[in-house]
Amino acid sequence: MLKKTEKRKIGDLGENIACSFLEKRSFEIIERNYSRKWGEIDIIARKSGVIRFIEVKSMVTRGTETYRPEDNMHLWKLKRLARAIQTYLLDRKLDCDWQLDLITVRLDEINRKARVEMMENIVI
Repeated sequence: MLKKTEKRKIGDLGENIACSFLEKRSFEIIERNYSRKWGEIDIIARKSGVIRFIEVKSMVTRGTETYRPEDNMHLWKLKRLARAIQTYLLDRKLDCDWQLDLITVRLDEINRKARVEMMENIVI
């Protein structure tokens, strides 16, 4: 069995926190970590009949950071997400309203708290 890297542990923790955040806001979690060789979707959820494809970006903060987790949403990442979303919709034979959202999770290592922000309906 492969040992998880520190980056993967932080990512898993951020995704768990994001799922709790969504569930508290009446989202239904449908699936996690839908993966194909050309891309992965962290969380697939539903709210008000709309399928939400949610990318989670997590980081550990150790003071005043100028870097923001959303800065990692590069053009190539959006292209990979678009392809993974298309594949998911085809695999599941879905013809419905959907959108791409981003959740950022800033993990405060010192105070053991998380700050979660959600950016909705990102244009691909």
